[in-house]
Amino acid sequence: MKKPILLSTPHIGDRELEFVKQAFETNWIAPAGPHIDAFEQEFCQVTGAGYAAAVSSGTAAIHLALQLVGVEVGDEVFCSTLTFVASANPIVYLGAKPVFIDSDRTSWNMDPHLLQEALEKRARYGKLPKAVIVVHLYGQTADLDPIIKICNQYDIPLIEDAAESLGATYKGCFSGTFGRIGIYSFNGNKIITTSGGGMLVSDDSQLVAKARFLATQARDPAPHYQHSQVGYNYRLSNVSAGIGRGQLCVLEQRIASRQRNFRIYASGLGRLPGIEFMPEPDYGCATRWLTCLTIDPKAFGADKEQVRLALAKEQIESRPVWKPLHLQPLFAECESIGGTVAEDLFARGLCLPSGSNLATEDLQRVIDEIIAVHRCSQKKELSLFI
Repeated sequence: MKKPILLSTPHIGDRELEFVKQAFETNWIAPAGPHIDAFEQEFCQVTGAGYAAAVSSGTAAIHLALQLVGVEVGDEVFCSTLTFVASANPIVYLGAKPVFIDSDRTSWNMDPHLLQEALEKRARYGKLPKAVIVVHLYGQTADLDPIIKICNQYDIPLIEDAAESLGATYKGCFSGTFGRIGIYSFNGNKIITTSGGGMLVSDDSQLVAKARFLATQARDPAPHYQHSQVGYNYRLSNVSAGIGRGQLCVLEQRIASRQRNFRIYASGLGRLPGIEFMPEPDYGCATRWLTCLTIDPKAFGADKEQVRLALAKEQIESRPVWKPLHLQPLFAECESIGGTVAEDLFARGLCLPSGSNLATEDLQRVIDEIIAVHRCSQKKELSLFI
């Protein structure tokens, strides 16, 4: 039985256990305690964010962010279409309607030109969205300057979904720190993990304070339990925050490992016909959280699903690029602006194993299997002429 090679697994060190031991020794187990405060402060120091609130998931952070900027029943929220469903589900939680924006070719993220055209058109009809959610996909930022400019022009709050891009930079600054609110995920497959968790950040201290209030069941200041608003059980535990503190200490190393994975893949597969890797625009630096590529079946000799299945036979996990949200049955009735770029990326895109704990021989095994698929396809093609 060959050793399984998984897509992106947690990579835990020694510091995390030290912080967790402290939580147990001091009996700070509940969603309160010194690790939470320290994790929020240290996260701000690392990312350059003004203020932070640690929460139970990235999805919870988006839900809070939308509520904080005033999204209500019947409102529209523009959102990237090429992303995980969690980017848009919180829009529906609030009874609002998602409108999906296509990707550009240069970053795979929200197309700034399409966003501008859509907002200009909506402005003429007096029907602007209540917020825009831009997703930074697979460890790479969107082109933020034009997106920020058009959102500011119409006074529309920008929420950055940086769940997949902690450590990625845009013109030297961390993703998630440009919009009104930024959110991050610490799910088990992310570049750092707290096993499950997230972070909401903003330069507005009052917004972050309100996020903490809502995340702790919106309990009013009183000696008894009094509640004037609906709240949520969204705070991170002190134990999980301890794990996050340890992970944050090695963020740079984890990023370097993921970038190394990409370089090895690019070197081993980049010359194959029909293979193109997710491009990296010169405005930023990607973490390569996942190494993603597209496959042209005519040039390569096999399509992305045939490659995925061949890898799976060898105990290697790979995954298609996100299915665009405008193609999801859940959002069948929602408006989509563009969509052909995201659809093409989904049709041809594949994510390769990218964990920071993968060995060079693991990566080489993936490379060898993909090369074997290509060579096999060439032999079959030649056999047609014999």
